[in-house]
Amino acid sequence: MSLTRVSSWSSFGGTLSVHDHDSEACACTMRFAVFTPPQAKDGPVPVLWYLSGLTCNWSNVMEKSGLQRMAAELGLMVIAPDTSPRGEDVADDDSYDLGQGAGFYIDATEPPWTPHFSMQSYIVEELPALIGAEFPADMERQGIFGHSMGGHGALTLHFKQPKRFRSVSAFAPIVAPARVPWGQKAFKAYLGDECPEWGEHDACELVKRQPTEAHILVDQGEDDQLLEEQLKPELFEAACREAGQSLTLRRHPGYDHSYWFIASFMEDHLRHHAKSLTA
Repeated sequence: MSLTRVSSWSSFGGTLSVHDHDSEACACTMRFAVFTPPQAKDGPVPVLWYLSGLTCNWSNVMEKSGLQRMAAELGLMVIAPDTSPRGEDVADDDSYDLGQGAGFYIDATEPPWTPHFSMQSYIVEELPALIGAEFPADMERQGIFGHSMGGHGALTLHFKQPKRFRSVSAFAPIVAPARVPWGQKAFKAYLGDECPEWGEHDACELVKRQPTEAHILVDQGEDDQLLEEQLKPELFEAACREAGQSLTLRRHPGYDHSYWFIASFMEDHLRHHAKSLTA
């Protein structure tokens, strides 16, 4: 796979770089960012995937969360993929919560989305293969986390691939997409009318079927404007309790859905992953 470096910057002794490549899974050019910590000069380092939310791309977390300082201290490589395929030939929708910028980290099975919207395959298979080949990454030590739609992606991909993604956490995740408007809209478009396939991409359903040995960290702002309609963390809390899944769900008064919230607790999440990945 050809890889083109778009830009790079030195940061806390490491490097933040942005890259383009031709994706077979998504049949278009995809862009992602990598923070490579200074420890990578001495050998491969653990890999932590960050999945962003609706309308976002690689830049949101890399520019707004302040993760570089702590990732450099802990020796974690952090990778921020895009949230969907993009381009003039890629299907889209006029609304912000469907189409480009809203891939939901699943593989679409319905037209017009099927030619490009294969974000699960991209995150689980294609991009890790590229990272392993091109970067000083220890692919035996991978974790995953994300925000909102990306929190949904992080949780569901962990449950499907617990040996690949050994550690997991989320900021304000969509935990029950099959039961909230955002998820229902996306699933109907990408997967078809409500069917068993929806449950394969719902964290509340997956944890009941296949709890893992990981300890999950979730942070949720109590002043999040999307809390009651779209997020419903209490459903995931109950599902984890029923399944015997280890979970810490922290609720924070005064915090909303923004990157000010994410930046406030980013260090905790990086330390949470480092505990599992650097032991």
